[in-house]
Amino acid sequence: MVSVLSIQSHVAYGHVGNSSAVFPLQRLGIEVWPVHTVQFSNHTGYGQWTGRVFDGQAVEEVVQGIADRGVLGSCDAVLSGYLGSADIGHAVVATVGRVRAANPDAVYACDPVIGDVGRGVFVRPGIEELMRDVAVPAADVVTPNHFELDLLSGTATRSLSEVKDAVAAVQALGPRAVLTTSLVTDDTPDDAIDLLASEGGRHFRVRTPKLDVSVNGAGDAIAALFLAHWLDTRSAGEALSRASASVFGLLQRTEDAGSREILLVAAQEEFVSPTRTFEVTEV
Repeated sequence: MVSVLSIQSHVAYGHVGNSSAVFPLQRLGIEVWPVHTVQFSNHTGYGQWTGRVFDGQAVEEVVQGIADRGVLGSCDAVLSGYLGSADIGHAVVATVGRVRAANPDAVYACDPVIGDVGRGVFVRPGIEELMRDVAVPAADVVTPNHFELDLLSGTATRSLSEVKDAVAAVQALGPRAVLTTSLVTDDTPDDAIDLLASEGGRHFRVRTPKLDVSVNGAGDAIAALFLAHWLDTRSAGEALSRASASVFGLLQRTEDAGSREILLVAAQEEFVSPTRTFEVTEV
């Protein structure tokens, strides 16, 4: 039994953060221990929401309760996503330290949520630096989008060669495996989007059709799925193949339904048996 401690935001309605990551992991047979950094009615993209943000101490208290059960040694991975504040980020990294002390083989997967093309940086001041200086160096696996890869590496990339150099710069900070999502390079067709998984000096690319869908939470789902398949195979290329197929299927179902929220539950078979798979090319 694989166990993952997932420290992320939570919404009651819809699917972002833990509300997007936990179920796909469970559907793949993974035991998930969700720790929430916020509890909101819905994601903030609606413009209105209710609920509250927790602080780093609240996260540490829940983790301490888990530790009191004597189970941290059976935790295989820690997963984190959007960080609402710097103190939550420090709590996450401290938790990674506690888990590794109990299980030296445990890994940390960090989705370094900072911003996106078009929106720019949308996290609070200090989070970008926290990601670059603290969280990413502590991680084994990171899953930035193209915009975040550039920020973390301090470069602006357009060619595949430049992207590879940026990935190497991020890996030099500490992570072994890097999954770059929403990747658009000079040779990416207008009707497609690329994903690039990099590990051990090798780079694997999957190209999928661009869908006419704009939803929140897909990045949280693919980070979780990539981690799950990487834990299973220890192969960035294989993890990319499986995770990209599942998320494409999820987004295709969501687009077909015209839904404002990803159809995480209705499309659950995509997590275990994707409708469509895509060629993985070493580049």
